[in-house]
Amino acid sequence: MRNPLSQTITNIAPSGIRKFFDVVSEMPDAISLGVGEPDFDTPWRIREEGIYTLERGKTFYTSNAGLKELKVEICKYLDRKYNVQYNFKNEVIVTVGGSEGIDIALRAMLDPGDEVLIPQPSYVSYLPCTILANGTPVTIPLQEKNEFKLTAEELEAAITPKTKILVMPFPNNPTGAIMTKEDLEPVVEVIKKHDLFVISDEIYSELSYNGDHVSIASFEGMKERTILINGFSKAFAMTGWRLGYACGPKEIIEQMVKIHQYAIMCAPTNSQYAAVEALRNCDAEVQEMMEAYNQRRRFLMSEFRRMNIQCFEPFGAFYVFPSIKEFGMTSEEFALKFLEEERVAVVPGTAFGDCGEGFLRISYAYSIEDLKVALGRFEKFITRLRNRK
Repeated sequence: MRNPLSQTITNIAPSGIRKFFDVVSEMPDAISLGVGEPDFDTPWRIREEGIYTLERGKTFYTSNAGLKELKVEICKYLDRKYNVQYNFKNEVIVTVGGSEGIDIALRAMLDPGDEVLIPQPSYVSYLPCTILANGTPVTIPLQEKNEFKLTAEELEAAITPKTKILVMPFPNNPTGAIMTKEDLEPVVEVIKKHDLFVISDEIYSELSYNGDHVSIASFEGMKERTILINGFSKAFAMTGWRLGYACGPKEIIEQMVKIHQYAIMCAPTNSQYAAVEALRNCDAEVQEMMEAYNQRRRFLMSEFRRMNIQCFEPFGAFYVFPSIKEFGMTSEEFALKFLEEERVAVVPGTAFGDCGEGFLRISYAYSIEDLKVALGRFEKFITRLRNRK
């Protein structure tokens, strides 16, 4: 029998994050700091709207691009929060999580041979989604000395005549890095100079601890060349509701809707009605969660300083990215040994790109109590390693 599998997909490595989750699932006493998922329940008023929607029997398909009421609220939200204006009729699509938005944006825009610039370390889906869309991924290694921000010089050096799209993953998973208005300005000039398009993944936009998030789409001349990706998983603690959205130029969104209608039909109706409530009435709950994350972030940074662990201060998302280079182990070796000896799971930096070698991703989407226990075990572990030198 001939091989039933696609060579393209078999050549793509599985996510480096899942390996550690599988091991942890067999350790009942383990603490996991590896999950990129809020530990808060979805705010009650959102859940209540979901329940009410089910009770009223609102379980039919919506239009392919999404519920009108939700698209209107998305446009109001982006205008209010980030000073970006979209037309709900033809510049917005509601997707199954932000991940679908990334996938169908790439598929709508790429032809074979087109290059996609992907700053790394970054979210694991960008590279395989580019390959599956027949594009050519080109990674840009970000540097700790620049706080893992993308510089205009790094971008310029990576551009070739085949470059079409730049992925902008800020606030960043796994580093927690952000790009301020001042950081973005020179990058924007390079983008416009070379006539590039941008997929801006802003799923962590609400979790910014050093001033408000700035969207690259808000810069003059950028809205027409940017697909803005966002969603409800992180800020509203709605991971399992599987709801996101993409906004951008009419001609690109139109093609994204075409892919979406054939592959998905529409995002979950119940989730869409609940998301309307989230955008209209949950600013206070989002702020409360953000303040809790910030408290945990400050706690982790304080503990790392006390332990003399090198870690740049992240101002976004809910991750820290400490360096473990002093211990002379690979990121994966360190993470596996830490898990085996102290029953704490973290994610090796290499899960997010080769330039993540020598770092760990630690999530602080956990209670302060759990973080204190985990950090206590971490201190015991590194003390043993230092004493062996």
